[in-house]
Amino acid sequence: MKFIENIKNVWKIEELRNRIILTLGLLLVYRFGAQVTLPGIDASKLGGFAGNFDGGLGGLLNAFTGGAFANASVFALGIMPYISASIVVQLMQIAVPYLQKLQKEGESGRKKINQITRWLTIGICLVQAPSYLLGLEALGVPAEAFILGKPLWFMITSTLILVTGTIFAMWLGEKITDKGIGNGISILIMVGIIATLPQSFVQEFASRVLESNGGMIMILLELVIWFVIILACVMLVLAVRKIPVQYARRTASGEYERNIFGARQFIPLKLNASGVMPIIFAQAIMFVPSAVASMSESDWATSVQATYSDIFGLWYNVTFAILIIVFTYFYTAITVPTNKMADDLKRSGGFIPGIKPGTDTAELLDRIMSQITLPGSIFLAVLAIFPAIVVSLMGIQQGWALFYGGTSLLIMVGVAIDTMQQINSYLLNRHYDGLMKSGKNRKAVA
Repeated sequence: MKFIENIKNVWKIEELRNRIILTLGLLLVYRFGAQVTLPGIDASKLGGFAGNFDGGLGGLLNAFTGGAFANASVFALGIMPYISASIVVQLMQIAVPYLQKLQKEGESGRKKINQITRWLTIGICLVQAPSYLLGLEALGVPAEAFILGKPLWFMITSTLILVTGTIFAMWLGEKITDKGIGNGISILIMVGIIATLPQSFVQEFASRVLESNGGMIMILLELVIWFVIILACVMLVLAVRKIPVQYARRTASGEYERNIFGARQFIPLKLNASGVMPIIFAQAIMFVPSAVASMSESDWATSVQATYSDIFGLWYNVTFAILIIVFTYFYTAITVPTNKMADDLKRSGGFIPGIKPGTDTAELLDRIMSQITLPGSIFLAVLAIFPAIVVSLMGIQQGWALFYGGTSLLIMVGVAIDTMQQINSYLLNRHYDGLMKSGKNRKAVA
């Protein structure tokens, strides 16, 4: 009853209601586009091709695009080129002085960085689109699916359509962020992932129940384990280490000004400050051994290619876990500016009890971040390789196993929490109880 009451409160706020409706409408457009096949390709002959993406690297790519990759859709590249461009620009901000300058210019600098990211997205698409089209037959698309073959005009027009599809998806994401609810780009990825979830579960259900491979007991056990993994992901996303901060004297403005002596606050340092970025970096690196080995026909190269093409294999996941731990430290170091935090704290008149402001504070924050990053990185690595663990120990189908951890589940949990927090802030601003708070409703303010 409390949940239903909160949903009614969400619907009472006109601005929030309009934002939710707009978001759902734009997501519907995105899902519709994922089903539109490229001109010149017979969609009726892609059934077998789609079946090649139930697991493995192909299944991972298909999951992020919500099935558009296997449908040879106009959104086949999805939003991933934009994500790749964002990562590249973010890393370049460390080494390129021009980008560092833009970063310090505030809103105007952010707009210029976004424009650079968009142009880089187009460049990445112009490389990925022809590669995707040329590799369709190698991935399992029959030659007769190409109605008029693959002449030059088909390659040019299809490349333009794929690039336009990615740019349009990027535009949808930005509109959701500006006019809708939540982070648009993240929501598009989450919706793409969720789109493949029902089919994966139905296949697992059919395998267990209809084929008498464990029955309903195994299905219930899998759902319980899945629920526990989701709780673990929530804990990882929300876990923080609170560092107490003392303010000797602050001025608060209200009906009158008064001095507050000894006010205490906290600096929240997240256990997993890097989010899913270490997994994305590690996955990008894991494509390299297989790609390099494919250039040789030796037995050793064939073995390496087979080992690092199997995302559920032992050595793939051992290497994957190590890379995640390394990249977690790397990404945390470049995204958590402990020196800047210490300087800002000093300028605002705050200090950590028993620690001198300035350099000593920065060293303490850096040491604490290093200490909490270790368990955070190990926890993240275990969640990332958990799909391989459940496949090995429980015999779960690979498509369904992808939802037991890794990037897919962490993205879904992170986006869900972020969206809930935004909705929660709207409710609290209108003097309703939030979705994350118990108690009776208070009178709404118009």
